[in-house]
Amino acid sequence: MATAPGNQMLEGGGAPPPPGTDMTGICFRDQLWLNSFPLDRNLVFDYFALSPFYDWTCNNEQLRMRSVHPLDLSQLSKMTGTEYMLSEVMEPHLFVIRKQKRDSPDKVTPMLAYYVLDGSIYQAPQLCNVFAARIGRALYYIQKAFTTAASKLEKIGYAGSVDSENETALVESKTAKETIDIKEVKRVDHILASLQRKLPPAPPPPPFPEGYVPPPTAEAEKGTETQEAAETQAATADPIIDQGPAKRMKF
Repeated sequence: MATAPGNQMLEGGGAPPPPGTDMTGICFRDQLWLNSFPLDRNLVFDYFALSPFYDWTCNNEQLRMRSVHPLDLSQLSKMTGTEYMLSEVMEPHLFVIRKQKRDSPDKVTPMLAYYVLDGSIYQAPQLCNVFAARIGRALYYIQKAFTTAASKLEKIGYAGSVDSENETALVESKTAKETIDIKEVKRVDHILASLQRKLPPAPPPPPFPEGYVPPPTAEAEKGTETQEAAETQAATADPIIDQGPAKRMKF
């Protein structure tokens, strides 16, 4: 019997799927046949013909009907159409069967490949499907890595806005619990200092009530000039730290 995805059981003697159907998720195995006959290069094709992968319109079936060995290359080379060839053999564990289209004695076009591994028959996936699956898996792990990095950057940005007294208490408590590498501490301090320098200045005070005109003083004029200089010298927003990973487009 053949095992398909979703724990579906397919009868080996049932009607085979239509040509071109993707059967890479099907595994065929007939334990009764394996207990009755040896699995070698002479009988492996008879065992393969029981599976739903077998095309009954192939040239090999015509040879079987004429009591000729279905893998006789001298007979197959004289015919045209679909045929099966035994390409690789590692008795009794592995047999690779190739499905191909023969146009002339010297011209064949490979179509699909099947392998018999310890009595179980599988259809080998095509190369494009293998690449698509590998690329999809790689993109999944890349996206997961970016998500982890974004969460850590958000934590670093939040830690940079903590008050200096809280930072000192946190460092002291952590030092009491475990030994910290001096180089690591300096690196973290450097990161926090750079983040603190990039923070925007404090917001301006609320406006005066309507109609109220404050008297001009030297201190007010000096404060105005200082505020304008601070706004002029404000650091530009960093696209990674200041804007935050949460504000960027996620793929």
